Amino acid sequence: MELALSDERGHSLDLKGIGHAFGATVALDEINLTVAAGELIALLGPSGCGKTTMLQIIAGFLRPSKGEVRFDGARVEHIPANRRRIGMVFQNYALFPHLTVFENVAYGLRARKTAKDVVAAKVEQMLGLAQMASYARRLPGELSGGQQQRVALARALAIDPGLVLLDEPFSALDKNLRLDMQIEIKSLLKTFGVTSIIVTHDQEEALSMADRIVVLNRGRIEQIDSPDALYDQPASLFISSFIGHTNLLRGTVTETDRVQLDAGPEIDLGRSAQRRRGSPVTLSVRPENIAFGAERPGAIPVTIRATVPLGAISVTEGITASGEAVKISQARAAGIAKAQVGETAWLAISDISRVSVFSTPVDEFSQHQQRSV
Repeated sequence: MELALSDERGHSLDLKGIGHAFGATVALDEINLTVAAGELIALLGPSGCGKTTMLQIIAGFLRPSKGEVRFDGARVEHIPANRRRIGMVFQNYALFPHLTVFENVAYGLRARKTAKDVVAAKVEQMLGLAQMASYARRLPGELSGGQQQRVALARALAIDPGLVLLDEPFSALDKNLRLDMQIEIKSLLKTFGVTSIIVTHDQEEALSMADRIVVLNRGRIEQIDSPDALYDQPASLFISSFIGHTNLLRGTVTETDRVQLDAGPEIDLGRSAQRRRGSPVTLSVRPENIAFGAERPGAIPVTIRATVPLGAISVTEGITASGEAVKISQARAAGIAKAQVGETAWLAISDISRVSVFSTPVDEFSQHQQRSV
């Protein structure tokens, strides 16, 4: 018996005013999120930000203290997890060690009393798509981490879920395998058109996988946006610091469109800083947006501290006169400007339009983050 891929799209998901507390500890506060059918969303944030609690509420393992959970417009808070048409992929894969690969993938179908011939055809189809057909009779203990992950995803998709939830699915894999598996799993989820939510603390994982990323911090949503928008247009100093790497430079607004850096030069932003003259600001500049240059007005002098080769790129760190560490990222293919440890170098911002300006002083931000740990 041959089966076609399901034409049924995944659930749309709406979270409205979701809040949850464990005793006096608030885990989630006023969460509002709409996920379109077929969309792949990442819940991203540091440890303790509330992303796992949010996943458990969506799955039905926790009932929220307040708010609504809706699938395709219908409220589901009262519906138990096993009746929500959800596929789960866990951090440790949660495969049954005594069952073969075939039996693991068939488990959910058999629990739903699916006809035997349909089970066989569906499992064969899933294992083929997951490139695991030749391993059908093996036990999980005979598989690599990547192979176990493929089996776990095949099991989750076999029941034709409306929603797939993935909880830190790549954390057990070595770094070299992660990117390959991210590409494979994203392709498979998109082929099925199933709505998917991945929970992760890994920024690169979220950036590579998701259509949109929901960044959580201390139980609240900081920003919801596409990977490119989060990286290039962060809404807060926290987002700018948490997504990728950045340099934070202290300064003071001198004119509508100019900032005097503590590090020395006055910077022409080419646009309004939207802050009053005399206001302290923090500029966020990505390492790849800084280049070595000549001594000239607007250039930032630094003392070179170290250079670290990282394969395709090289990262150099310099210290400004005001004590700020500035990292410069250079692609090796483009040629690397050499700077010796201890010497003075001059840095230029390559694209001023990609510099973010925040009113929160960096020292105040750092102290706040330390208190939150």
